Amino acid sequence: MNMASPLEARSLSLVREGNAVLDGVSFTVAKGEIFALLGGNGAGKSSTLLTFLGFLEPSGGEVLVNGRSVGSDVAAARNAIAYLPEAASLYAHMTAYENLDYFLDLAGKSATKDEIDVALDRVALPNEARSRRLQSYSKGMRQKSAIALALLRETPILLLDEPTSGLDPVAIDEFHDLVKTLAEGGQTVLMVTHDVYGACQVADRVGLLRHGKLVGSFAAENGQRIDTETVHAAFAGREAT
Repeated sequence: MNMASPLEARSLSLVREGNAVLDGVSFTVAKGEIFALLGGNGAGKSSTLLTFLGFLEPSGGEVLVNGRSVGSDVAAARNAIAYLPEAASLYAHMTAYENLDYFLDLAGKSATKDEIDVALDRVALPNEARSRRLQSYSKGMRQKSAIALALLRETPILLLDEPTSGLDPVAIDEFHDLVKTLAEGGQTVLMVTHDVYGACQVADRVGLLRHGKLVGSFAAENGQRIDTETVHAAFAGREAT
């Protein structure tokens, strides 16, 4: 018996204010796989994530989480997913500990201070910063706090929207290593990004989205990374040389 894919888009279309945001997009993401949806501004990347969360209703086709249509059971889909938006909405007047404890409680989960520290260690947020209010944080530090929150949710699926935005190069490499470790542990990752290098560095497969259509697909083979030059050429709309 075949197991349902954790994430699947079937001929997904989305029209907003008369404009076609997504046009017949289809893909699946297997358990333990990292799939990067690559595209420029306005390509429809974030809208794709929001359909999986049930925040946008498809105009055509459907999206499925663990084999069930999101439209038929939004609560089940959201319970299976941890979502990291590009601009995390954490509270500036609260500390990292307070933010994580608060948002975990909203999600019906709890964590001890030690468990929160383990998550913050994994994202390399400095110890001295954890009891400070987030109003003193850089964008990168806020992003690390949000990533830690996603980890603490312990969901089987992660949706990541431009997850390395605001991070420095070292932190980006650390984040990619973390995502690979999570996938090796069985978590399914769908990330959207405009960063060709980052997508090729971390993903098992890359789908190229342009003007709402999936126009290319690239896969890592024989344990090698996806070729950055080939994907960059496709992203730029030219042939690789």
